[in-house]
Amino acid sequence: MKQNRPIRRRSARRTPKEERIIRNTINVLVLLGAGTLYYFVFSALFDTPQEHRLREANRALERSYDELEERLDAIETVLGNVEARDRNVFNIMFESDPDTTDLVRSQQERSHRLASSNAELGASVRRRTEGLTSAIRHLYGTMAAAADTAAVKGPDRTNHIPAIQPVINDNLTFLTAAFGLRIHPFYRSLVQHNGVDFTVPENSRVFATADGRVTDVSRNSTSGITITIDHGNGYKTRYCHLNKALVRSGENITRGDIIALSGNTGLSLLPHLHYEVIHNGKPVDPLHYFFLELTPEEYRQLIRIARSGMQSFD
Repeated sequence: MKQNRPIRRRSARRTPKEERIIRNTINVLVLLGAGTLYYFVFSALFDTPQEHRLREANRALERSYDELEERLDAIETVLGNVEARDRNVFNIMFESDPDTTDLVRSQQERSHRLASSNAELGASVRRRTEGLTSAIRHLYGTMAAAADTAAVKGPDRTNHIPAIQPVINDNLTFLTAAFGLRIHPFYRSLVQHNGVDFTVPENSRVFATADGRVTDVSRNSTSGITITIDHGNGYKTRYCHLNKALVRSGENITRGDIIALSGNTGLSLLPHLHYEVIHNGKPVDPLHYFFLELTPEEYRQLIRIARSGMQSFD
């Protein structure tokens, strides 16, 4: 009878191939770990070329931002001083504070824009663009109608429409009061100013702004020496606070003729010319009747000057 022999198990020895695979795997893992560690240590201590460029760009932006802040602080300081001096001069001359409605409104609009999101700013720009487009269409229609009217009436009739400034104002610096509500320099109340004021020196030449006939040369305690010209087409112009009239009532004049010398007569705070345009019996804004000598940009500049809240001198 055969005895059962115990079964011997084969020892779990690795083959040389398996040992090479394990060693290579361990080496790869060690290299990866070392490389990762090196990368993090290098990144923490040193910058890559791209990171170096970005860091330098950020530093330059920070320096520029600091410089802009300093400049803004300086500008705000200067503006504050200018506003204080302007308020002081205004108080001395008119015993009242200047009108700051436009300034407050612009500051409120700026604050609102800064607090708006990109979507709100985009919607605002879109609304303004649509409004400008509509205004341009209306302007084209008005220009076409004006061209048709000019063609029908001919050049002789258009010469009777006020179209130039009554004084030499090439740099647009003499306009000091616009058409509209202004604080009266003597009554210190808000009144309608029916013309524009040019603070030209005394005895400056005053020009007729369109062809017409002088209907009145007079002097009174309010407007001083005054010339009124009837241009036909429903237009009249008035020139007030003159020092000397160079034309007579009933005289026919041509656009550009020198009709007077400016002065400071009547109820006038300083030497200046008060100029009015009257259409069909109603005063209208003379700024819209300088079109023959102003470029579009000069016209916009004059409008900006007029909106700056100026003080009348009569």
